Amino acid sequence: MTSFDTISVIGAGAWGTALANASARAGRTVTLIGRDAATLDAMKRSGENPRLPGIKLDRTIKVTGSLADSAKAGILLLVTPAQSLRDAMTALAPHVADGTPVVICAKGIERGTHKFMTEIAAEILPQARPAILSGPSFASDVARGLPTAVTLAASEEKLAVALTHALGSASLRPYHTTDVRGVEIGGAVKNVLAIAAGIAAGKQLGASALAALTTRSFAELMRFGLACGARNETIAGLSGLGDLILTCSSPQSRNFAFGMALGRGEKFSPDVLSEGQFTAPVLLEIASEKKIEMPVAEAVAHVLGGAITVNEAIEMLLTRPFRAEG
Repeated sequence: MTSFDTISVIGAGAWGTALANASARAGRTVTLIGRDAATLDAMKRSGENPRLPGIKLDRTIKVTGSLADSAKAGILLLVTPAQSLRDAMTALAPHVADGTPVVICAKGIERGTHKFMTEIAAEILPQARPAILSGPSFASDVARGLPTAVTLAASEEKLAVALTHALGSASLRPYHTTDVRGVEIGGAVKNVLAIAAGIAAGKQLGASALAALTTRSFAELMRFGLACGARNETIAGLSGLGDLILTCSSPQSRNFAFGMALGRGEKFSPDVLSEGQFTAPVLLEIASEKKIEMPVAEAVAHVLGGAITVNEAIEMLLTRPFRAEG
């Protein structure tokens, strides 16, 4: 097996920078690769990413704009937005050696194709060994070295175990699994449901309503996960329930913050989008195809599509027929 002592992180945003810090903290030799020259220059000058002000980049991390440098690494962490993943993989493909683990750190479902992230990897990077990292983790917490637990999935259990040992440290604790699809589903679906939670907070519906909404959202996540082949314990674990709880409870989540703005009646800019906005219509299409009942996700998708107002969505959910819990 390839040595896992060297790691290249592709994507120098907040999450990529946080994972670069975490990898350096785990004792690895780390290269952080970005494409925005201004951000890279700022990081080289100040030792900080402008997206994570006040948090120092580990001084051992090499910052570069050259994708070719990734060819030297034993592990690649691909940290780009879900809808940009295909393009990022296409650019990366010539530099990926046979058998290199590519750990995808994006959460979403590709528009149009309905493909999950590792399915895109199988298509664009057939020479790689794909894995997925997800769970309740804010970039600022991970970058600072605050205690965080996540899930790392790969179809080969031996690889999943080896990757958790390569990336894990006293502050970042990865749990391994072979349930790749379950981990992907948790990360993608919770983004949509977090928008609903943000709307409830923005409308000041109260803590009781938010707790109820989060619980019913988890029921939807579980239904969707099981229908798509995920394991129950994965959906009830860190990458499912854990991530849902985090993103449904804090404005540090872009999806929750976006929902809060909607709940307050603020207009959103089409130039500033969260992953949940992209995933919502795709999720609704898949749920419809598989006949999965997801009223909260459906309400979010309809609000985002302009079919109903926020108030109409709330009324729609509150006037649903009474039923047994489940």
